[in-house]
Amino acid sequence: MSDRKSINSDVDVFKTIFNDHWGGFIEAHPQYNIDQYNDQVQKMLGCKDASNGYSEYICMHCGRDRIRIPFSCKSCFCLSCSKQYVDNFVSQVSAMLHTGVIYRHIVLTLPEQLRPMFFKERFSKDLLSGFMKCGSECLEDVVSNVKRKTLKIGTIVVVQTHGRSGRYNPHLHIIMTSGGICAERERWYDLGYFKYEIIHKKWQYHLFTWLKGHFDSSEVNRLVDMLWKEYPNGLVANVSKGSVPDACRGLAGYLAKYVASPPIAVRRIISYDGETVGYWYKDHKTKSKKFEKVAVYTFIGRMVQHIMPKGFQRIRYYGLEATKTYKKWSEVIQKGIKRIGRIVKGAYQIVKRKKYRERYQEISGKDPMICQYCEAEMELMEIWHPKYGVLYDIFSTLEEVKDEQKEIDRGSGYSVWPPAGGVQLPLFKMSS
Repeated sequence: MSDRKSINSDVDVFKTIFNDHWGGFIEAHPQYNIDQYNDQVQKMLGCKDASNGYSEYICMHCGRDRIRIPFSCKSCFCLSCSKQYVDNFVSQVSAMLHTGVIYRHIVLTLPEQLRPMFFKERFSKDLLSGFMKCGSECLEDVVSNVKRKTLKIGTIVVVQTHGRSGRYNPHLHIIMTSGGICAERERWYDLGYFKYEIIHKKWQYHLFTWLKGHFDSSEVNRLVDMLWKEYPNGLVANVSKGSVPDACRGLAGYLAKYVASPPIAVRRIISYDGETVGYWYKDHKTKSKKFEKVAVYTFIGRMVQHIMPKGFQRIRYYGLEATKTYKKWSEVIQKGIKRIGRIVKGAYQIVKRKKYRERYQEISGKDPMICQYCEAEMELMEIWHPKYGVLYDIFSTLEEVKDEQKEIDRGSGYSVWPPAGGVQLPLFKMSS
């Protein structure tokens, strides 16, 4: 078998830290010894380990080159799979963009006093789902207020629980349509310029109102009432200057760089001595690099606390972007944009999900499926899974084809052998 090095052959410090200390961490902190965390950590630790399954390719031309590709875990918690996660995210978002529509990027944050409350309820899907819906409803209220009419807008909402330092800091990244539709008149209205300060007050109102209804407790009510006084100008809401990129790849990639990534990138880990981990991040306020050195258990805790509950969808589509009514509203939007005299730009090209071969070529500049000796294209030889065993074996398949041919030759029919990759078609004599 070829000894070609994988594109991930460098030492994975992140994985090493968990491999060394995960057992000790959950023993010291038993609240993390549950499936929500264990499953994701074990998937990450087993990522690209051939004992967890693989596909093997062989050069059928010269027979000299073979390459085994271990299965990846495809987890957003795994740093080595983050590139694949981002590619899939870009593909998913690009398929939901309306032709000719301008989008804006909004970030809605939580006051730091509310973060412990969210952390305590981090296993609750209802809390995070309500948080995301609240953000979408807030922005729809903002647009309707600015245009002085009830409008339906489109939002793509992603919840992110980590700040740049890795600490727990829930906030929403939202891509919103820069305008909306009056459902009664089926007419599109562009948003245009507006004072962004309105978002601060509106977000405060919607968030605090929702929190009181969701928790329905006197303790939360007192905290919210205190925060009303502490934030007289509303809550922090960051609005990107100008519109986000109008090409689907640029727009989806723009959002992906903020949200479709694990809590920390490998390149930001600068030291690990078995007991402490050093890493850096860019501070929001100072715009400069900050360095932290923390105990290894502290580092692990900061990372795993961001693992979402199993089955939770951290990307949601609302209003004009909702999957069920997407096609209906798309047609209305096109008519509305033409009516106001704006040129409808070419349709967004849906970015296809990339396979291992494409991602490998992008990173290494080499095609992993080309024989390094004769440059012929290699073929799938075997697929093996630890639970189900051999799922595919090219040599067994060839033997089955030969046996089938022998059976046909014994009969009264003739056969036509197809070119490679074709389908064998038996041709029987026609009775006169």
